[in-house]
Amino acid sequence: MENLLLSIFLTIAIATVLNIILKQFGISHIIGYIATGTIVSTLFGFNGSANDSLDFIGEFGIVFLMFTIGLELSLEKIKKMKEILLTNGILQVLFSVVVIFLLSFYLFNLNFNTSLIISLAFSLSSTAIVLTYLKESKDIHTPYGQKSMGILIFQDLAVIPILLLITFLSNDTLSLVEVLWKTIFSAIFVLVFMFTIGEKIVNALLQFSAKTELEELFLGSVFSILIGASLLAHSMGFTYSLGAFIAGMIIADTRFNVKVESDIASYKDLLLGAFFFGVGTKIDMLYFLENIHIITFIFIFAMLFKAVVIYGIIRRNSDKNTSAKTALALAQIGEFSFAIFALAGSQNLISQEMSSFLILVSVISMILTPFIIGNIYKLSSYFEKEFYESDVITPIERQDHIIVAGFATLGKIVAASLQAKGANFIIISDNLKHVLHARKLGYMAYFGHLNKLPVLESLMVKEAKAVIITMSSEHNRRLISEAILNYSKEANIIIQIDSAEERKSMRDLPGLEFVDSSFEVADLLVRHALKNEYLK
Repeated sequence: MENLLLSIFLTIAIATVLNIILKQFGISHIIGYIATGTIVSTLFGFNGSANDSLDFIGEFGIVFLMFTIGLELSLEKIKKMKEILLTNGILQVLFSVVVIFLLSFYLFNLNFNTSLIISLAFSLSSTAIVLTYLKESKDIHTPYGQKSMGILIFQDLAVIPILLLITFLSNDTLSLVEVLWKTIFSAIFVLVFMFTIGEKIVNALLQFSAKTELEELFLGSVFSILIGASLLAHSMGFTYSLGAFIAGMIIADTRFNVKVESDIASYKDLLLGAFFFGVGTKIDMLYFLENIHIITFIFIFAMLFKAVVIYGIIRRNSDKNTSAKTALALAQIGEFSFAIFALAGSQNLISQEMSSFLILVSVISMILTPFIIGNIYKLSSYFEKEFYESDVITPIERQDHIIVAGFATLGKIVAASLQAKGANFIIISDNLKHVLHARKLGYMAYFGHLNKLPVLESLMVKEAKAVIITMSSEHNRRLISEAILNYSKEANIIIQIDSAEERKSMRDLPGLEFVDSSFEVADLLVRHALKNEYLK
């Protein structure tokens, strides 16, 4: 018991100290957790059942992550993403498997089964690392973020047939047709149940628990839904994370989605920390140092060819910059490769030594990923420099200027009024068509995301007289307001809102100046109605 407490204490202490140090250098906390896992594993020799338990706990970090992703993707949004999710996802997995298989089979002279297993595992990217970064950086709302998320979701779905295929390869008595029919039937059952009976249960449970006004009961209901959906999916032969993702999609269509996400955020982060710690325990430092040249060559080789495949697929209908960012974000080998290599090793399709070697290659590629995606804008700018990229905006030399965020209908009216009054202003928009139109009109306009630190710095927000936010999306208005206030607490933010509910939802942000469109319109209507009386 004392040894267990000592190991827990050291784990927490090392992770805390490491992350404090790494934070000073702008290095992701993910690296801190992985390094902690390696250090503690070396000191205490985590293995066997202890490591299996850790993997199980860590897996629920991915479950909570996929649940929060589902909360942002209602069924309607999924339908709109079908091009990104299905076409790009299918092409990415298919071409990655083909390219890596041919390289493994012909270039490295591996046998058919080993080449196939490696190609299947290496075609998958890290949901845990990439989606965590995309959510934290808010890049999930950018074009490359949407494309990356769509491909990652498809990859998570592809894990199921990949694991079934490996099981089939190891057992000659199984019929592939029977396996496929069983999988299709199970998938239909899970989807139909979750979006009919399950949807009614979820709505009823959340409404009843919310009426009690007891936070622990509401949180208990959320956990029941999350874990229940995960167990249902797993019992039908699918991954826990698939069930959690579907549960999140169902809640996304309710009024509780924002509250649910904020309530489980700390639990998700804790479990993801356990997952990355578990990844670190898989690193055998002595074996790594002895084979560093081979491991380094293999993971760079695999990531390079995978990035080329993804770049080519995305480039079909996207610009070079978006294609490059997506390729860089998804080039690594993901956490589901652990399950594939472990299953293949247990079924004697590959040797245990090969399994351990491939897992280490996957881990090293995952360690490199936070450094890549943390500098993804700088790296992608080498492919194509554009005036509207958020990290390459040339810092303006202005003071007491007004920044207009958004150039839709309201933004155009605001800009025209400011120009008529001879005001000193600039425009920032995340819609390229709007930016190009504004530039044709003679305005100083930039494409970018005002929630990004490089944009805030380049547009001299601290020196600005005011920031007028004209976006129609409540989510974007809050996102930008939070980013500006985090950057400069003295910023003068003027924001258009549509309802009293929105005012309440943003009252936790200090110093905002609201212009309520309902009150303004009502005042004008009354003035017009009483104008004859004023004339008298």
